[in-house]
Amino acid sequence: MFDPVLFASGALAFLLAFGLAGAFALAFKYVYQWITPHDEKQLIRQGNSAAAVVLGGAILGYVIPLASALAQTHSLPEFAAWALLAGVIQIAVFWIVRRVAVRDVSARIERGEMACALYLLSISVAVGIINAACMTA
Repeated sequence: MFDPVLFASGALAFLLAFGLAGAFALAFKYVYQWITPHDEKQLIRQGNSAAAVVLGGAILGYVIPLASALAQTHSLPEFAAWALLAGVIQIAVFWIVRRVAVRDVSARIERGEMACALYLLSISVAVGIINAACMTA
């Protein structure tokens, strides 16, 4: 039987969690764009698919553990802590890849090299999946 009071309580918790997750995802996107040496926003506006693929992969790699954190945690502060950790890990991985594996990543993205973009997307998503699996409440 439908209980409107129970639904209202659950809906409020949903809206709070969804809003906070959206805010974290948006904040991650801006921080990620700020730390990358290339200008994703401008490149995407110019039709650079590689820039869109890399940015999209980073966002996917971040929201996968974000979803896991929502499912595993029991409070919004705990969720926020996991969300921050997931963002730090995703950004650290980009920095490591940029310093070790693909030193000219920005130049390649600016040239629209899809091979590099798909490689970065794969790394971001793989790290996101591992990150999500490692989260425990």
